[in-house]
Amino acid sequence: MKQDNDFESRRASMVDYQLVARGIESPRVLEAMGRVSREQFIPERMRDCAYEDGPLPIGAGQTISQPYIVALMTEALDLEGGEKVLDIGTGSGYAAAVLGCIAGEVFSIERVQELADRAAATLASQGFGNVEVRCGDGTMGWPEHQPYDGIIVAAGAPAVPDSLKHQLAVGGHLVIPVGSEHGGQSLMRITRLAEDEFRTEELCGVRFVPLLGEQGWS
Repeated sequence: MKQDNDFESRRASMVDYQLVARGIESPRVLEAMGRVSREQFIPERMRDCAYEDGPLPIGAGQTISQPYIVALMTEALDLEGGEKVLDIGTGSGYAAAVLGCIAGEVFSIERVQELADRAAATLASQGFGNVEVRCGDGTMGWPEHQPYDGIIVAAGAPAVPDSLKHQLAVGGHLVIPVGSEHGGQSLMRITRLAEDEFRTEELCGVRFVPLLGEQGWS
């Protein structure tokens, strides 16, 4: 119990000092970040590092994103609650869990089977029955469940995949890092204004692993 309370205290400090202090304002995002047990989504040997201000390795050459970046990307989706969201790059399932606290349904795609299986098990154990995970090519999206009110991509693409843009609902947002394969990228927000009309905004500089797939890096 003492350890659980310690994680709760660290989580609360993370929300205050890593998120609020950096300008994250959405009450829904702050509540979600304060609710999800990040320590459950990383390897057990690293749990003491769960609320540090940075990414952490989760195996298979992948990382769990810095809490601030998860909050920033989630806030950029401008969710009001109950939406349908597509999450590309499940990793450990942490960001999908944060989304699952706000959205009605989350469909999450991970290209590494081992990570997809582990994330699905963790999400289920943490009570996120509204998050569905599958293994596949995230650059192609998940057409069966389109249109999505929001799409979030946790890997850097050479360009915005057309397949993802066209799975957005009108009024929906796509948040994705775009740039060089192994260097810095720009976090972009694409809003679908009409059937064939999109608005693109640059949010900030970021650094993510490459987005691999048919409409990503080969």
